[in-house]
Amino acid sequence: MEERLRKLEKLRELGVNPYPYTFDRTHTFRQIKENFEALSQTEERINTCGRVITVRGHGKTLFATLTDESDRMQVYLRKDKLGERFDLFQYYDVGDFMGIGGVVFKTKTGEITVLVDDYVLLSKSLRPLPEKWHGLRDIEMRYRKRYLDLIANTEVREIFRKRTRLINLMRQFLDGQGFIEVETPVLQAIYGGAAAYPFKTYYNALEQDMFLRIADELYLKRLIVGGYEKVYEVCRDFRNEGVDRMHNPEFTMLELYQAYTDYNGIMDLVEQMVEYLLAESGDAKKIEFVDREIEFNRPFKRVKYVDSLNEKLGLDVLSARESEIDEHCEQNGIDYKKLAHGSKIDKLFSELVQKNLIEPTFVIDYPKVISPLAKTHRDDDRLVERFEFIMFGVEIANAFSELNDPVEQRKRFESQIAHKEEGIREIDEDFIQALEHGMPPTGGIGIGIDRLCMVLLNQPSIRDVILFPQLRKESKENP
Repeated sequence: MEERLRKLEKLRELGVNPYPYTFDRTHTFRQIKENFEALSQTEERINTCGRVITVRGHGKTLFATLTDESDRMQVYLRKDKLGERFDLFQYYDVGDFMGIGGVVFKTKTGEITVLVDDYVLLSKSLRPLPEKWHGLRDIEMRYRKRYLDLIANTEVREIFRKRTRLINLMRQFLDGQGFIEVETPVLQAIYGGAAAYPFKTYYNALEQDMFLRIADELYLKRLIVGGYEKVYEVCRDFRNEGVDRMHNPEFTMLELYQAYTDYNGIMDLVEQMVEYLLAESGDAKKIEFVDREIEFNRPFKRVKYVDSLNEKLGLDVLSARESEIDEHCEQNGIDYKKLAHGSKIDKLFSELVQKNLIEPTFVIDYPKVISPLAKTHRDDDRLVERFEFIMFGVEIANAFSELNDPVEQRKRFESQIAHKEEGIREIDEDFIQALEHGMPPTGGIGIGIDRLCMVLLNQPSIRDVILFPQLRKESKENP
């Protein structure tokens, strides 16, 4: 770094501005390659620019490789072409940004190259790229210094382009179905819509505690009460919980609500959306994830939550004593002592059933005790009309026939508080009042966009599809 600072000062002494304001680029590297025949025949002069990633050569000629967002490009600098300006390149380093002007040609090896007749420094890099940065593989560095990961691994840049494309396709699909995109508060006085611990902050102007939302559900339902029939939000949610392969405390969700339908209608919508995503993104119906492959064919498989768990446990979880559930938790290595009864059942399901559901599957009809926002099942009042969408053992989405009975909703909230469900501390009275004004039959779903991208883009960890995942603060010994 000291050597680079010395070069920086030398450039300034020579009258070079190492950080100019702009550069007039006529072609990206991809455009040069796509239009090479025309550019080479007419000998049209082009201006292009990028980051220096390799330099080779000596004496009066040298080759450098530059990279921009679109591609890589070889450039050729000659003393007889550049005169005294050629000597300035000794003060350039790998990592610097430079702009070049010249004409294109092919070398004897057939590589498209720019013969440089002028060049300019666009940004002096003071820190060298890490050793062996080509194909950077250090996981900690890749996540903590994502900019280095993006420089070194072009396939990572492509993953995040595809993620953006998938989110845009989800929006296009829903817009085409007549949904409208809305925005709801991130800061909430009373958080709700899920069982989770929130992040807490303080609102100085209002002189009160506030919370970062854990879900958008209760506000989106207010909009259904208000007269909208199809609404969705692509949102950032926050849950003050653990970090692992499947969880990041700050994550992206798509939540939607549709009036006059139920969870069956939402299942059909999910099938249509997945089919649309695969077709429009150019992928085949077969998807590979962590060395396993599945094929998407409608209708997706349906599995009943209670029946599948009963089969694994050899008892009826709906009538089992809590001590029996505790015993099974202990046998399966589940830390259950601080969990509510319903959470214990759900942990057992995740361990014994969910992780083995590989093909696209709707797990349907959950116990009422673990689903306070879903409507009672029309055929069994111990259950609710809820489903989760599972692929490769990963929960992708959670959906309900939404509870719209305000009296029953209050009872469910009170039960959650009495049983000290995680994170729940008070009833959202305004939401109850909204339901008391009347909400039509409604189906709703929350889709974990990060997890969906994990699966569709074949990435083993949620951190691989989040540009800046949450990490423990870096040690001061390693700045």
